[in-house]
Amino acid sequence: MAHFNRFGIGKTGALLAGTAIAAALTLSAASASPSLVIDVDSGAVLSQEQATATWYPASLTKLMTAYVALKAVQEGRITLDTPLVVSARAARMAPSKMGFRPGTEVTLDNALKMLMVKSANDIAVTIAEGISGSVEGFAEEMNAYTHRVGMKDSYFVNPNGLPDSRQVSSARDMAVLGRALFLEFPSQRGLFGIGALKLGSRIMPTHNGLMGRYPGIDGMKTGFTCAAGFNVVASARRGGRHLITVVLGAPSATDRTAKAAQLFDKGFGSGGGFGSVTAMGGGGIGQAPDMRGEACTRRARGGGWAGEIEDFAIPLGTFQTQVDNNPAMEMLLERSGALRPRPAGNGQAVAHRAKPYFEPVAVYIGRAPGWSGAVARARAPGKPLTAAAKPAAAGAPALAGATAYAPQKPRVLEEIKAGGDTAPLALVGAIGGKPVADKAAKPKSKTAAKPAPVKTAKSTARPKPKAAAAAPGE
Repeated sequence: MAHFNRFGIGKTGALLAGTAIAAALTLSAASASPSLVIDVDSGAVLSQEQATATWYPASLTKLMTAYVALKAVQEGRITLDTPLVVSARAARMAPSKMGFRPGTEVTLDNALKMLMVKSANDIAVTIAEGISGSVEGFAEEMNAYTHRVGMKDSYFVNPNGLPDSRQVSSARDMAVLGRALFLEFPSQRGLFGIGALKLGSRIMPTHNGLMGRYPGIDGMKTGFTCAAGFNVVASARRGGRHLITVVLGAPSATDRTAKAAQLFDKGFGSGGGFGSVTAMGGGGIGQAPDMRGEACTRRARGGGWAGEIEDFAIPLGTFQTQVDNNPAMEMLLERSGALRPRPAGNGQAVAHRAKPYFEPVAVYIGRAPGWSGAVARARAPGKPLTAAAKPAAAGAPALAGATAYAPQKPRVLEEIKAGGDTAPLALVGAIGGKPVADKAAKPKSKTAAKPAPVKTAKSTARPKPKAAAAAPGE
């Protein structure tokens, strides 16, 4: 296909050269992926490479999910305290996920935090159904907003970025979306810079390797599927300037972070721009290349999720090669603390560095204290939110800042072994019991009430090619 020739990806997927480890750590290999740096205030383009090329957004999709949700709040259709109800459809989503059982309630505010930090695919569906009634209805809203925001190369069919060959975007569009989130919802800018969440006793850190390592970084979102490679939309402020950098299709999480850091350095060092991002011509909605040969070949099947987390424990034998070929990574390592050699267990020395520490933001399951309003759940098109079944418990303490009240603490918080010991965390909802298996459609407990079947609206979106089979997204 033309895209494969354009991006230099052959049938064998041999985009990288040299040894697997050294090539994955060099910036030159990652530079073939689309990228863009813009100034948020002016919209000026500071640098770009294939910025309008069609690409799979993976979990960067959740930025659009957040945009539609915040727009619904802004328009008064829903509030941040409105409880959302997890459906059976949401519970069936592939990882990364929270693993809440059908019937579990979570406020939109807590859901958005879980969406951004944990990148929870089940929560994305819960948000979509709570706002629009169905995933299909929400996708229509997503596509309507792409035009209002000024995105030209994007098409959405789901709210989480799980693999579907019809769901595509571009570096330009993701930069436009990131800028819109900051400009239209300034009071919510902190949502995109949370370093860690705490639910019960479980701490969930961000996947963004720039957080706590690059000076001035303040969020946004990462994304990964085998087909998409490693994506990031990142925001940083320095010297009175606010920049957004987008990197798509990096072959590893480390390369993604290194390239973004290098692009930020160039952006902050530049004095002008090359026109406005809003004036850039779009590439149109096309077919994206498949990066699975570069992003997942070196990972065991089912263990791709581990690749989304930055790994700064690097064998010393390859460390010097990495630093020599990757100035941005050298800068990151120097700025984030001293390297400490330690044995790897097999006799090989490893350069180890402490992970950044983030004060976790508490989230909880259940309604906000004192809530007696409507509840948002999956429903037929045009149906209003349903009345609350019962008011929240009397005498519940009020929310204050980042402190959250948990009216019913989850009974079990544990890790599911799915694809090795690096599988993502699955947290059990307020109903308790064993965790929901990643592919389970119903809770195993015989006593748990079965949810009523939900009729969803048929999508009126124009037809697209059928979804290609691919590994689940971040």
